[in-house]
Amino acid sequence: MTFIDEAKFNVKAGDGGNGCVSFRREKYVPKGGPNGGDGGHGGSVVIVASSKLHSLIDFRFRSHFKAERGMHGQGKNMHGRKGKDCIVTVPVGSVIKDAESNDILADLVHEGDRFIAAEGGSGGLGNSHFASGSNRTPRFATKGKEGEERWLKIELKLIADVGLVGLPNAGKSTLLSKLSAANPKIADYPFTTLEPQLGVLHLPYHKSCIIADIPGLIEGASEGVGLGHIFLRHIERTKILLHVIDASQENAVPDFKIINAELENYKEELLQRKHLVVLNKSDITDVKRLENLKKYFEQEGYQAVEISALQEDNIESLKELIGNILFLDS
Repeated sequence: MTFIDEAKFNVKAGDGGNGCVSFRREKYVPKGGPNGGDGGHGGSVVIVASSKLHSLIDFRFRSHFKAERGMHGQGKNMHGRKGKDCIVTVPVGSVIKDAESNDILADLVHEGDRFIAAEGGSGGLGNSHFASGSNRTPRFATKGKEGEERWLKIELKLIADVGLVGLPNAGKSTLLSKLSAANPKIADYPFTTLEPQLGVLHLPYHKSCIIADIPGLIEGASEGVGLGHIFLRHIERTKILLHVIDASQENAVPDFKIINAELENYKEELLQRKHLVVLNKSDITDVKRLENLKKYFEQEGYQAVEISALQEDNIESLKELIGNILFLDS
């Protein structure tokens, strides 16, 4: 299924029904008082978060959402029925913005979170409301008000506990496949991952958590270079960032600095998260080099662990470490 995490759409709430002009007419009561009913309120457009959805693919096929208008009032003080609401279901983690101002209107981070995107118009008043001592037979009623209408933007930020970051070909997709049951595309060339991947990480001594792999970042990603910048928002909610580094490469430390710089340029707050350096491809890396890398990162204040995602070396230890950071150090 195609992954879509941005969309623009129009919402139109229902107009309120008109009030009714009517008078009581019964046998022996030829000139009864006013009995016009009120119009019903228009339906609203309501956005609801659901964990059953994981993409905004539905917005590719539908960009206008309209609620039902309220029914008009009738005689005998019969009020019009309220218009039905239009319910728009979106994935948990959706951010709703005004399309013109780009202001955030709602951040739906929990199952069942709701946001009234467009309020239905109120119904008009029937003529029975306007009877008075000086005017016992009012021959007017009010019209229903128009429902709200506006264009909105929706952005999806995945809900994950752990985020994998690193340059292309660092081994993030392979690691995700070993940490979870996810089955991402894996190949020996850059940008194999073209969309975010989610997996459930089952921890040995703690409850399960969600881990996300985003397309590999490159230098300048925060400014729009490459592919990773499109998906940086998907690690904003994570509690831990796993820096996956190809330890076999001479530029392992510069690679780490590139990633950190891009995270800072995108959102400085990301540097305040808990970080864990994963030195991947230990099976083809010199032991002395691994020791030097671990020593360097520990001196810089980062916890580092060596693994081989391909050979599944030290994967269980990594899982236990992730669980301890998530649930014991928090």
